[in-house]
Amino acid sequence: MSELTAYELEREANIARNRALLEELDLKDAVTQLGIPPKPKPTIRTRAKPIQPAKTVKRAREVVEAPRRQSARLKNGVVNPYETAAQKRQREEEEKKKRQIEEQERLEAEEKARLAKRPRHQELDLTTLGDKLEESDLSSLRSSLQAVTNVPLPKRTADADAFVFDEDQKNEVEVEVEELRNKLQKLRIVSRAKVTADRVYSAAYHPDVTKDLVFFGDKHGQIGIWDARAPVDEVEDEDGDISADHREGGKHWRLQCHWPASSTSSISCIKFDPVDAHSLFTTSYDGTIRHFSFVSGMSQEIFSSEYLITSVDLPVSGHEMWISDASGGITHLDLREPKDKACWYGLSPAKIGTVSINPTNPHFLLTASNSRVLKVWDSRKLQKLTSATGPYQLSQHTVEDLVYSKKGKGTVRGIFQHGKSVSSAYWDPRGRSIVSTSYDDSIRLWDLDVAKYNSSPDFPSFTPFRGIKHNCQTGKWVTILRAAWNPNPDVFPHFTIGNMNYALDIYSCKGHLIARLKDSRLTATQAVTCSHPSIVERCATGNASGRCVLWAPPDVE
Repeated sequence: MSELTAYELEREANIARNRALLEELDLKDAVTQLGIPPKPKPTIRTRAKPIQPAKTVKRAREVVEAPRRQSARLKNGVVNPYETAAQKRQREEEEKKKRQIEEQERLEAEEKARLAKRPRHQELDLTTLGDKLEESDLSSLRSSLQAVTNVPLPKRTADADAFVFDEDQKNEVEVEVEELRNKLQKLRIVSRAKVTADRVYSAAYHPDVTKDLVFFGDKHGQIGIWDARAPVDEVEDEDGDISADHREGGKHWRLQCHWPASSTSSISCIKFDPVDAHSLFTTSYDGTIRHFSFVSGMSQEIFSSEYLITSVDLPVSGHEMWISDASGGITHLDLREPKDKACWYGLSPAKIGTVSINPTNPHFLLTASNSRVLKVWDSRKLQKLTSATGPYQLSQHTVEDLVYSKKGKGTVRGIFQHGKSVSSAYWDPRGRSIVSTSYDDSIRLWDLDVAKYNSSPDFPSFTPFRGIKHNCQTGKWVTILRAAWNPNPDVFPHFTIGNMNYALDIYSCKGHLIARLKDSRLTATQAVTCSHPSIVERCATGNASGRCVLWAPPDVE
């Protein structure tokens, strides 16, 4: 081993001296003795982890290669410089045929792509609707749909005088409200799942009592069917661990009912067949209405319009429907007649967002319009404008002439002007109460004895008895807030509505706040709501990302 140089010896000595000096100073203990607190570690803010899908499908990344430049020699191959004139003509003819074939293939591909973007008007079976589902998923979906078709579940309505109390029975209202509070304030989130791929636009709760089967319509024409309390599959997170808190609840399937899968096919409304609940009606922004049968698994188009359809409603009889659209009209469609006999009535200069049929007096129609007006129409008067031979297109000018004529007195039974656009208005299951929502940040309530007004040309009074302040400024990325009545006729009438503070509000028909349901796991507005038609303690909500929630008592988990 060679000896160290003088420089290296001096360097080693300096290192040893400095180490001894640091140990002698003992800076760490000195700081503690001075009473200086150590610098706190930064706190890590945690956010609610979104629910994880039951099956993670990794999408193959598509790599599009840029076209490469090639010389004519490489593109066309090596040309024999010694070819004869006959060989040259033959080669050019072959190249011409090749170019023609390539051009034909290109045009066919473009036509196929164009047709793929057009609406589908033909009948569609379950395999076509769920073309992205595996065979095992299709089989389980068929089983779930068949299970709810064993018994007919017709739509139920309440008596018009149900839960109507005299002046000396005012305390009865408080008793009913308190009973609802005791039940609904106990609701908690018992299941969560990403049911649809895109923003939820509409929802409907199936009346079967043996399971919680909820149907959600999304922005791109897709129906998400959610069996919210079905046995769940175990989900592994990124580390391979199974997380019970963040896994999806229940089982769901997605069906592409309206095509193309774009915002032009948004599902604006979902209704079950009021006769037996064995089938489903869906309306879309593409101007079509489709009927999906749970028994056959077939979806067929029953109506097509040039207008954007916003909502639909059916009476208890189920043989007709009234359809509202963005052009300010409503359409009457008799399901027993050809669809070309449907009659369109122009009722408003602006979009009609919702139409609602009175369940006990189905000739009374309620419309909510962007012209800031809520109106109650007598459909018997409107239908006198047409006959079996037509006309089937009645302009707003024609309807206005009827309204202001002596013959048409009573066509409009009630009218109320809101501060801004009326986003929704619905009759309750008794056909007595009305709830409306408006962009003037208000919920308004009416209480009408409609049966007494059948013979009267106008309602004696059509002023809401209660106004509730409610933020309805949803903006561009959140679905419009609508107040949805609980369809259960056996309980005191109440409705649900989403809250911009990530809560679910429940109000009685008298305006009492029954419950405001919150959960720290909710990080988005629950804009779309629906309730079980037979079980009081059941609500379902959906948000702008397609994630949906089931609210129920904790003991049903």
